[in-house]
Amino acid sequence: MHHLLLVGLGNPGDKYKFNRHNIGFIVLDEFAKMKNLSWKESKKFAETSHSGEGYKLHIVKPLEYMNLSGKAVQNFCQSFKIPASQVLVVQDEIDLPFGKLKNKIGGGTAGHNGLKDIVEKIGSDFHRLRFGVGRPEKGGIEVIDFVLQNFNSEEKAALPSLVKESIGKIEDWISVSVTALNQQKG
Repeated sequence: MHHLLLVGLGNPGDKYKFNRHNIGFIVLDEFAKMKNLSWKESKKFAETSHSGEGYKLHIVKPLEYMNLSGKAVQNFCQSFKIPASQVLVVQDEIDLPFGKLKNKIGGGTAGHNGLKDIVEKIGSDFHRLRFGVGRPEKGGIEVIDFVLQNFNSEEKAALPSLVKESIGKIEDWISVSVTALNQQKG
């Protein structure tokens, strides 16, 4: 049985629920709903899992603040012997315009505190699904305040189709990962 880890980044608590910084939680909540999965919560993370032929997908939302996201990721990687190459993190990305989705493997963190903590705990060779949230206009509010704001009404209207597109990218990643793991085995 192969183990994969899908992680969504966000901050716990209702006041952060629809922040740009919480797109990882938003996408994973919708993914779980689509698969009829329910979350089990501990103090440190919310988890659920989905099994397919020959694999088990662990789905995790770290429930400590963003800058402590790596603890839950490290915990699952160690418990199930999951290498970083079998981890996908769904994150907000200020260096992409709103609505642009991009897959990436490894690389830097561009100041993203959730990614920084994960890199410190498991290295940087994990997959990322970068969900573009744009950045504030020059001379406007600070980036940290911008990502902690809720999506505006125009963005909110576009979210359902973008979340659906994100889920498609997650399913593609699962499929490619499982195929690669099965080939390594053979």
